[in-house]
Amino acid sequence: MCRFTSSEKEDWKKLSDFLNIALPKGRLGEKVYKMFEKAGFECPSVLDDTRKLIFENPEKKLRYFWVKPSDVSIYVERGAAAIGIAGKDILLEYEPDVYELLDLNIGKCDMCVAAKKGFFDENRKTLRVATKFSNCAKRYYSAKGRDIDIIHLNGSIEIAPILGLSDVIVDIVETGTTLKENNLEVIEKIFPVSARLIANKSSFKFKTDMIENIAGHLEVKND
Repeated sequence: MCRFTSSEKEDWKKLSDFLNIALPKGRLGEKVYKMFEKAGFECPSVLDDTRKLIFENPEKKLRYFWVKPSDVSIYVERGAAAIGIAGKDILLEYEPDVYELLDLNIGKCDMCVAAKKGFFDENRKTLRVATKFSNCAKRYYSAKGRDIDIIHLNGSIEIAPILGLSDVIVDIVETGTTLKENNLEVIEKIFPVSARLIANKSSFKFKTDMIENIAGHLEVKND
């Protein structure tokens, strides 16, 4: 029979009592945390200049941790985090099995198709599409009945059409400055993007009151 020591039992109790919150690293994550803070869910030293990644507020039973933005939905879907903040682009690209509770109306931008200025799609040949959002691009062009060749890239998407690697790109556009500086332009907007509060389905079932309380306060502060 497997037996837990008193210390292990205490650690397990602590883990189950706390609400784990996954925040995306970077400027968006800092904005998101400040929303939590203003809503009354603060945690000391979260924004300190440190290499520490996990922060706790024992009094409020909250545990925040920083992860790569594209990984937030993974932590939430698999239960390592009860709730988290993920961009709509990530949710549509990977379609994680989570609850989408609230649009925080920050981190706004658009998923777009962009190309070199003057580009015209004649529909005569397979369209070469460079993107890191392969699933979003496939669904978009499938709905249009357009034959495409996906070129999956992880960065510097904008240079693909300049160097002749692709005809167009599908990427997130916030201000459009990078496109303009590289002689590119948006030719189609696919969908708007913003930060969303998501929840693990099991966690939401067992910690409904706590999660809904946070979502409710964030919604009020967001009005």
